[in-house]
Amino acid sequence: MKKKIVKQALGMVDISQKPVSKRSAVASARIRLTPHAFKKFLEGGSPKGNVLETAKVAGIMAAKATPQIIPMCHPLELNKVNITFEIQKQHSMITVLTEVNSWGRTCVEMEALTAASAAALTIYDMMKWADKAMVIEDIKLLAKSGGQSGDFKRS
Repeated sequence: MKKKIVKQALGMVDISQKPVSKRSAVASARIRLTPHAFKKFLEGGSPKGNVLETAKVAGIMAAKATPQIIPMCHPLELNKVNITFEIQKQHSMITVLTEVNSWGRTCVEMEALTAASAAALTIYDMMKWADKAMVIEDIKLLAKSGGQSGDFKRS
């Protein structure tokens, strides 16, 4: 049996005919620290500086730089990038939550996911002096709105 070879053109999707509308996306990532590293985090963070503020800046920078990191992503004018953290002491875990908004022709899921990933990676980098056994996990889109594909909300 002969296999069919399908050639796909490499390129960005043409969004020029899509209407401009408000687009938003919310994503998250978790970083699970060892109890030792989490204790050090709670006691004052990192010799490199303020862990969460540095992670917030990294996440914002990553959202803005998404087209330079992810091939075929369109450069977008972002109107809002918000990053918050939930500290779960009982699990030695930090959850990164990102929200990205834009008025444009394509949604901002990749920007929200990239921001969450970069913020979690920055926490790892800031805390690796205490223990390198941390785990970044569960990076996911929580919700998106706007555009022809409609809204999405993870249940």
